[in-house]
Amino acid sequence: MKIFSGIQPTGDKTLGNYIGGFRQYAQTQELGEAYFCIVDLHSITVDYDPDDLRERTLDLFAMLIATGLDPERSTVFAQSHVTAHAEASWLLSAVTSYGQLGRMTQFKEKADQREFVSAGLFTYPVLMAGDILLYQTDAVPVGDDQRQHIELARDIAERFNARFGETFVVPKGIFPEVGGRIMDLQEPTKRMSTTSGTPQGTVRLLDEPDVIRKKFRSAQTDSGREVVRGPDKPGITNLIEILAVISERAPDEIERAYDGAGYGDFKGDVGDAVAEHLTPVRERYLELRADGDELRRLLAVGADRAREASTPTLDAMYERMGFARLGGR
Repeated sequence: MKIFSGIQPTGDKTLGNYIGGFRQYAQTQELGEAYFCIVDLHSITVDYDPDDLRERTLDLFAMLIATGLDPERSTVFAQSHVTAHAEASWLLSAVTSYGQLGRMTQFKEKADQREFVSAGLFTYPVLMAGDILLYQTDAVPVGDDQRQHIELARDIAERFNARFGETFVVPKGIFPEVGGRIMDLQEPTKRMSTTSGTPQGTVRLLDEPDVIRKKFRSAQTDSGREVVRGPDKPGITNLIEILAVISERAPDEIERAYDGAGYGDFKGDVGDAVAEHLTPVRERYLELRADGDELRRLLAVGADRAREASTPTLDAMYERMGFARLGGR
């Protein structure tokens, strides 16, 4: 089995990124041949600072390793280091319709938040499809918010195969069974985010343990006192799912354990569990980030592997689309 996933080097990474992304990456790398990409080309579709992008690329690479990726077992690399990604995006744009891109929910949401909307923000789902398809990917571990993008990648693969001959594996998404969409602790009807979330409701992976505990103690809860999930209890439902993932227990088991306990003790226990779980991640990250030369060396190794793996697919795309290639047909 071939696995691929990517994550942008933007914003401080959160508990939501960990549960929906990093944690899945570490688990799925055991399933087969795995590729994990820092998608820095995606990051330039909105306003950004070039110096910040460089630093956050190294930050994210260190975090990927700190949360469990093994650069010896998996190919971990930066998107911009492998030019096949940009080339594949342009070729695949020929089999992607304007209407498909216009229906992408994330584009609509992001476009509404800014005055200048770049063409890249509109077309980046094609780049994402290329990221996935270049590696003949079978499975893509992502958060629940990426379902629409995975469906688009599947549509693009099927259309290309029908038009130019069987070229791509049609990938499938792997989504968390629990915790697929972690919500802001202060606004539990909104997804946890460093760009649009509340400061007190956003748990960052590099937060100090006491800061994490304080954020959970002040988490917004719902009417009543019962620690149970339900559509009218978004705050408690979110906390139950977080504890379920961190403690590797079923949500039903957590509800039974806290029957009659009330919200105060429950929030405190969730905060303690998350703080304890993330402390070794933070410590490992700081250790890795202190050696920038070693991080760059490992990124270069990953880029070499990714170039070698993606070249046959890119060559097949050019050939089947009818391009006259130098030294070939």
